[in-house]
Amino acid sequence: MNITRHPNFLRNLLLADAASCLAIGAALALGAGLVADRLGLPAALLRGAGLVLLPFAAFVLFVASRPILSRPAVWLIIGGNAAWVVGSAALLIGGFAAPTALGIALVIAQALIVAVVAELEAMSLRKAPHVIA
Repeated sequence: MNITRHPNFLRNLLLADAASCLAIGAALALGAGLVADRLGLPAALLRGAGLVLLPFAAFVLFVASRPILSRPAVWLIIGGNAAWVVGSAALLIGGFAAPTALGIALVIAQALIVAVVAELEAMSLRKAPHVIA
């Protein structure tokens, strides 16, 4: 059995997505000033990213907690994750920040993780049973 076909896989993945967005969003919103210099990224950018993640996490949690998952809502979440990956790439190639090696590594690592999560969500949604509306 393909794991992405398991009836609870997508819901559990969405819950993990929400939890990680909440944790990272809170950490960035509250601790941006503590890590900005080490990452070579502006504290305002980090804080703003954290503040963007918080309502996104709430939306993902709301969608995941419904008795029946909404296909359009899950596609919206996948699109949000894809936009995050594109934004991460733009941050590195845009020239408006000068991240340190640690900053570059962190941006690349989190973008790769978000890309994998988005792909798993999409794969699971495509294979989802008819109980997802």
